[in-house]
Amino acid sequence: MTKQEKAEVIDFLTSEFKGSQAIVVCDYKGLTHKKLEELRKEAKNSGTKVQVAKNTLVTVAVKNAELGDIELSGTNIFLWSEDQISACKVADKFATANKDKFAIKSGIIEGQIADINRVNAFAKLPSREELLGMLASVWMGPVRNFTIGLDALRRKKEEEAA
Repeated sequence: MTKQEKAEVIDFLTSEFKGSQAIVVCDYKGLTHKKLEELRKEAKNSGTKVQVAKNTLVTVAVKNAELGDIELSGTNIFLWSEDQISACKVADKFATANKDKFAIKSGIIEGQIADINRVNAFAKLPSREELLGMLASVWMGPVRNFTIGLDALRRKKEEEAA
């Protein structure tokens, strides 16, 4: 890889990391190309990006994005997303399905270095869409109960009139 190619990778990763809320570092040693493509497809569906890059390049990109110092070693694949939960969920789901060959190592969530426990905790949280659905359900509860009560009152009045 030439210096120019390395600089391009660093610039790309720096710009991507600046706009992300979560970066998850995973070990993928032993995964087949087919399995990696499954990971990429699953990540794409959830709005998460995936990249395999040299640890030194990623370390520089993380520093340039002002996200702190992260120590990287071994074979790593990086997942990142604009929200805190998507990348964590994708990594956790894939790690669960491929326990022997894929493992979460660490991450950066909201600009702070996160250990595996914190990444797993974020993976257990509901997604934005799920939270919005819960909120809508809570808001619709009083309206639903009011209409049920009105319908019961209507039936009662109809029975009394008959």
